[in-house]
Order: sequence, then C-alpha cells, then structure tokens
Amino acid sequence: MPLPSRPKALQHFRAADLRGVVQLATQATRGVARMAEGVHQSVWGSLGVPGGKAEGTTRGLTGLIYQTVQGVTQLVGSGADAILTRLQPLLDAADAQAPDTPQREAVLAALNGVLGDRLAASGNPLATRMQLRHAGQRLDWATPSTLPANTTVGGKLLVVIHGLCMNDLQWTHTTAGGEMRSHATALAALGYTPVNVRYNTGLHTSDNGAHLAAELAQLVAHWPVPVTEITVLAHSMGGLVTRSAVLQSVPAAAWRQALKNIIFLGTPHHGAPLERAGNWVDVVLGATPYARPFAKLGQLRSAGITDLRYGHVSPEDWQGRDRFQKGPDRRVPVPLPEGVACYTVAATTASRRGALADRLLGDGLVPLRSALGQHDDAKRRLVFAKPSQCIAYRMNHMELLHRPEVAAQLLAWLAPHTPAD
Repeated sequence: MPLPSRPKALQHFRAADLRGVVQLATQATRGVARMAEGVHQSVWGSLGVPGGKAEGTTRGLTGLIYQTVQGVTQLVGSGADAILTRLQPLLDAADAQAPDTPQREAVLAALNGVLGDRLAASGNPLATRMQLRHAGQRLDWATPSTLPANTTVGGKLLVVIHGLCMNDLQWTHTTAGGEMRSHATALAALGYTPVNVRYNTGLHTSDNGAHLAAELAQLVAHWPVPVTEITVLAHSMGGLVTRSAVLQSVPAAAWRQALKNIIFLGTPHHGAPLERAGNWVDVVLGATPYARPFAKLGQLRSAGITDLRYGHVSPEDWQGRDRFQKGPDRRVPVPLPEGVACYTVAATTASRRGALADRLLGDGLVPLRSALGQHDDAKRRLVFAKPSQCIAYRMNHMELLHRPEVAAQLLAWLAPHTPAD
C-alpha cells in the first residue's frame, strides 16, 4: 500500500525538521511567558508593589504561577526533544528519498537570518552550518570524492557567497518568460568553475568570516586539480564575510595566495540604515514601563543583522559590547586587501545621482555611498579605483543577483587581457 501523500502545506518540509520546530515552539512559549510576566510586573510596579528577585519578574503566588508555566514548558519541551532525538535516525531514513526543495531552503535561510545565532547556540538542527557546494552537492572533505560523476572541474574557481536570509539557490533567477539567469553561468564562459557558499547568516559576520577562511583552506587542499585562481563574487552581507575571512587569515595561506579578485554586489561596507532604524525601535519600546517588555521582540534580531548597523568585519567590532545598545560607530578600520583586485557594483533605484539619492535611496536596503565604500572619515574609506566601480541605476538590491547589465559588467572586468586598475 503506498504511503499517503503529505498535505500540500507540508510537502516542502521534512520529518527530521520536527525536532527543530519543537525546540523553537518551546523557546517561543517560554519567551511569551516571560514577556507576559514583565507586563504584569510593570502594572504592579506602577502601584508600588515590589517585584521578584530578578528584574521584570513577579513575586508570591503570581511569581509561582509563572515559574510553574516556565518549568512545565521546559519539561515538556525537553521530553519531546529527547524522544525525537532517539527517533532522529528513523526520521532521517524517512526523508532519504525526499529532495530538498527551493521553498524549504528559502524558509530555512530566512529563519537562520533572523534567529540563526540562537539556533546555533541551542543546538537546533534547523541551524545551517557553513558548507561549500558544487553542482548542487555539498563538498564533504571527509569523503574521498563528493563531486558528481562526469563532472569536469578546473583550477580557476568562482566562489559565490550570498547575503542575509538567503541561500546559494537564489543566485539563479527565472524570468517571467522562462529565461534562466545566473552570473556564475555567465562567468563559466571565462573558464570559471563555480563553488557556492551556504552559511548561517544569523551569526556574527566575523564568525562566518573565520568559518569561510577555514573552508577555503580545505577547498584548496582537497580540490581534485591544482587551484590557480580564486575569484569571489559576494552579494550584500557576503561581502562583509569575505573581507572578514581575508582579515582573519595569514597572507601566506594557500587560498589567500590564490585569491585574485573580489567583486562586491551591494555590500553595506559602512552599514545599512534599516538596521539602525531597528535599533531605534528598541529605544522607543524601552522608553515606557508598559512597552519595555515588548522591546525583547526587537531584540530577536540576530547577531548577523545587528552587525549590519555599521558593517562589522572584525571580532573587535562587537566583542564585549551590548549589540542592542545605541552607540557610535566603533569599528576597527579595515582597508581592502592588498594584492587583490577589488570591484564594487552599487545600485540605486533613482534614475540619476544626487545628494539625496546617494544618502537616502540607494538600492532600497544599502545606501549608494556605503556600497561604494565612501565615508566622511578618511580612515574608514575603502578605495576602489574608478574603473573598478559600477553604479547601476533603476535597480534594487535583489536585482543585483540576476540583471544582465550586472553580468555584462562582471564579464568586462574579468575577461582576459582586461587591465584591472
């Protein structure tokens, strides 16, 4: 008898995802209970009633009730997790023939972007681990050969790294007319073999930078043919992760010696104002006692998102600091890497440049000046040679991933015998 098909709403999810969902539900229930207790105590506090030992907690019978809710929720959640952990091999076996769908990967990528640091810290199986992929398969260095059969690879590699809340599948775009567009496919005409990076965008950019440096070292050591060149194509946050990987590696490392080009697409080198706006939400919600407990909602933003406030690259940019506290830009200035040709494509939704458009519009997420590396402080300024800059008009942040004008510029920069000033 054939097994019943899954409901349409669940067809993109796997049985093994259940354990991660249960963990999230447990954490969410406990979080709501803490928030409710905080509001409760805010009301009591306005009447002069003292609270519990910890800030935002109640005392007496009320406090006991909230503690009971927390305890029972944790007990049930831990029990369910223990059972599902034992069943994990069976759940994995049930999913063995179920391919990952673009819809599932998109949901996981968004979830990791918003809560990825919490997923990783709690050991949630939904947390994405950094991996390099080729031809749709993960490169596992513990396996003698993970490359698909009949695959021809070269030593000229194009490492493609995505941005916040995204994954490697989203570099390929299908137009309304059915045309498939991919910058990697376009650059394959120049002899590049594409290697995609998939990672947890909710982690600090510097943590991902360290992971990327380690993965690239393994890539060069295990690639089936000698690696002669590495070109990195990075979108948005991926550009910060790339700069961090270079910063945290030694110039003598094999992958650093092979690194020849980095192309940034809409990278917020000096931050994105939307994250700063989110930081202001924290301040506003925390201004009154009744709204203060709800400020925790604003603090669900992952470490990766808050790193976008000013464009953190170095671990020193965030270590020992409250990432939700409003403050000035204290980044350690990190210049573009020496000995590497660096290019940048900055987009603007405007039809032409202007002071207002440059500072406020940009591509809808990243201001034009930030993507170009421009800064009022000369120490923080990133120096891209004029021929290595491209401004794309009437284009938004996501269109940088697939617009043919961008692909044409990439080909012009990387074509043989084209000087890179």
